[in-house]
Amino acid sequence: MEPTTTPAISDFLYIQIATRLENQIKQNLLKSGDKLPSVRALSQEQGISLSTAFKAYVELESLGMIEAKPKSGYYVKILPARFAKPPEIKPPLKKLRQVNVTQMIAMIHENMQEEGVLRLSMSAPPINLIPLAKLSKSMAEAIRKSPNGNINYENIQGNISLRKQIAKQAFSWGGSVTENDVVTTQGCMEALVFCLRAVTRPGDTVAIESPTYFGIFNVMLSLELNVLEIPVHPDQGADIEYLKKAMEKVTIKACLFVTNFSNPVGSCMPEEKKEQLVRLLTKKKIPLIEDDIYGEIYFGKSRPRTCKSFDKKGWVLLCSSVSKTLAPGYRVGWCIPGRFKDQIIQIKSMHTVTSATPTQAAIAHFFETGRYDLHMRNLRRALYTQCQRYMQAILDYFPPNTKMTRPGGGYVLWIELDKNIDAFKLYQEALTKNISIAPGQIFSTDSRFTHFIRISFGISFDETIDKSIRVLGNLIKAQAKA
Repeated sequence: MEPTTTPAISDFLYIQIATRLENQIKQNLLKSGDKLPSVRALSQEQGISLSTAFKAYVELESLGMIEAKPKSGYYVKILPARFAKPPEIKPPLKKLRQVNVTQMIAMIHENMQEEGVLRLSMSAPPINLIPLAKLSKSMAEAIRKSPNGNINYENIQGNISLRKQIAKQAFSWGGSVTENDVVTTQGCMEALVFCLRAVTRPGDTVAIESPTYFGIFNVMLSLELNVLEIPVHPDQGADIEYLKKAMEKVTIKACLFVTNFSNPVGSCMPEEKKEQLVRLLTKKKIPLIEDDIYGEIYFGKSRPRTCKSFDKKGWVLLCSSVSKTLAPGYRVGWCIPGRFKDQIIQIKSMHTVTSATPTQAAIAHFFETGRYDLHMRNLRRALYTQCQRYMQAILDYFPPNTKMTRPGGGYVLWIELDKNIDAFKLYQEALTKNISIAPGQIFSTDSRFTHFIRISFGISFDETIDKSIRVLGNLIKAQAKA
């Protein structure tokens, strides 16, 4: 008889440790988004070797219970048992239309400003995640270093130091640009308006995503542009095949897409599709206005590339800002408009002449000192954890037939409710409880998303958020029964 081999004790230990942690996760003692002890801390805490602790975490990773975040550690994952399906894609109506959702949007904006309202409808960084002291220090330093205290008019194209830093940051998304390629603006929205004015005329048709950020509709209305809505898939972004077919029937003068963590769907277009889109539009000589305002807020290992990184002929006009990452009130944005730079500068000179000098200088200083990179690492970790906790609360309190996106970045969750739910009515009922959400109706022009809502996970998760999501769940259940 051949001798048997006795397994090492450590082979049993790592399974035992993994099983105990698995049970804690299943019993909700460890919640989605919770950070686990480091491998070293687990080793010391349990009196086991580093390799045994590491093998325990690898075992839990293979079971889909936890995940490793680069330079951050191990976190509890969402258990996908219930919300297995993402929200459905709803193709837009074929008829072109001029957009008029002003009244509903204005009402929602007004209600968001009321005191005591929990703004789950706002996709912006909360004050507690912004490094106010360091930002103020950069402002003071920038003013101190300026020979005239930054009260002068800035260069029309924008602060040279800021433009250099933006060009440097472009390396992370695959770009190769210089400060001469960048034009600064008062926030990303102004950049989008300048780009649209540069490449369209009143009566032209612009292809946009559907659903999309409701602020785009007012811009299109003010510029007297028609919109052609292109369906967005939660995993793939804008439907390129749908766009191709539309091009055969409609003269499209420009496209405006959010390719990285779109609002409200949170989709991130895969790199091969971005390259495909750029090739398609370049061949047709159709400008692509790429809104990359959420590109820096990624939860994966690296920043996703932009369509601009595949642009060889200058047909992509990239727009972004620090409004979603650092300082909404500073109104510091920019565009990298390729072959349309001269038109953008001319439009800017007629519209605002130049951008605010102090805030541009302050943001440039914040970049130069390395504070921005450190801040973004902290912000990404915090938002990832918050995303997980919001999702878990929705799992706990919303009806079982709810569908929800699982974004890899950004600020928002796109949630599909029972078809009998009226999202705007739910919005109004939630306001009576001092909770503001974004009803799906405001994200398209033809009311396809009447039973969808958008919830932002920007506010740090606490007992108030947990209670508010439970209240929303009860309102949804009550409306479904009515």
